[in-house]
Amino acid sequence: MSIIVKIDESRFPNISRGKFEDRKYEFKGGILGQKVEIKARGRRSKKAKLLNIIERSVIEKGNPCPRFEKCGGCTYQTLKYDDEIKYKKELIEKLFEENGIKRQIEIIPSPVHKYYRNKMEYTFGDEYKGGPLSLGLHVKNRFHEIINTTDCNIVDSDFNTIRAEIRNYFEEIGEVQYNRKRHEGFLRHLLIRKATKTGEIMILLATSSQSELDREAFIKFLLNLDLEGEIVSIYHVKNDALSDAIVPEEMNLIYGKDHIEEEVLGLKFKISPFSFFQTNTRSAEVLYKMAREKIDAKDKLVFDLYSGTGTITQVLAESAKKVIGVEIVEEAVEAARENAKLNGIDNVEFIASDVLKVLDDLDKNPDLIVLDPPREGINPKAIDKIIDFDPEKFLYISCNPVTLVRDLQVFEERGYKIEELEIVDQFPKTSHVETIALIQKM
Repeated sequence: MSIIVKIDESRFPNISRGKFEDRKYEFKGGILGQKVEIKARGRRSKKAKLLNIIERSVIEKGNPCPRFEKCGGCTYQTLKYDDEIKYKKELIEKLFEENGIKRQIEIIPSPVHKYYRNKMEYTFGDEYKGGPLSLGLHVKNRFHEIINTTDCNIVDSDFNTIRAEIRNYFEEIGEVQYNRKRHEGFLRHLLIRKATKTGEIMILLATSSQSELDREAFIKFLLNLDLEGEIVSIYHVKNDALSDAIVPEEMNLIYGKDHIEEEVLGLKFKISPFSFFQTNTRSAEVLYKMAREKIDAKDKLVFDLYSGTGTITQVLAESAKKVIGVEIVEEAVEAARENAKLNGIDNVEFIASDVLKVLDDLDKNPDLIVLDPPREGINPKAIDKIIDFDPEKFLYISCNPVTLVRDLQVFEERGYKIEELEIVDQFPKTSHVETIALIQKM
């Protein structure tokens, strides 16, 4: 049985609470002040599922995209941007305060809050059982239904054109989507990447092996599209894995070069299909500039742990004596080494290994350590070893304030203090942010 509650409390990240009779329910989604329909996950459970929004909140003054009601891609489409960053700021300050860190935190807006994403992964499917071919994102709370993300306002305009035209192309030639229940069908996923500065576009089509792609016709069709950027790379991936993800079981470059090239703060970066690269290039420049300004790396030895494709490593290398980057993903490390060569940077070293495993082999004494771990934060087994290096400063960049708060408490217990703490709104219209903390020895 469903019930109606008013959201009287919101928590990061996008968790809401509302009271019905004597019981307070918690559920994912919603905005403070909304009246919503929810369903408890069990007779005695305080956990619930959001079903419908009955009445909007007074803070919802924005004009959402036409697909917002069904699309599961965004969270804060109904908020004006000023209200959105204020809302995020309050949620994160509350999170920190509840964990003993009471302070006002500055939030840095993204230079662009529309049409900013440089990468999208779309899924082929149908919007309802037996419906026409769709290509887009999952419908909210629906695993098997895919909505056509027409006029999406967080992606570059070329993405909207490419997505729509590819959907039409395959519908016209009669190809069918892969059914994730029966594991039958051909069309699975579409990955698009576009470099913000150079305009280079990469397209990756993932299909099963249950039909054949006419590669020549597909390439000709793509190259004839009217786009602002230029398609320079086309891949076809065959994937028969059961998981709903792009698994490159057989990967073929069918047109152009194997990467696109992006520029960040005057440095060039090659981006391959599965390279990690920040999805908001202009905001990433703000983040990396802040990182460079917060720690004076001049003539110092710097460790960049969880270094990815080496973006921060190279930004700091311009003034540092040496920067050592550690990253577990070998493809990312290879890309980092290539990018360093591309930029003529020779005072960097990249190690392909798990941070936890390599710490005992790093016998040097770094002056500074940069940390940019994945969403789960620093491995609890590694954090004390990292602090044992005893540098003057750490710069901790986090895409998940929840795990950042947890880790900051360990730093404080070990004799460090939080010197600066700021939020960078890297992902407008979503509940996600980047948080940057400068940690200094007491």
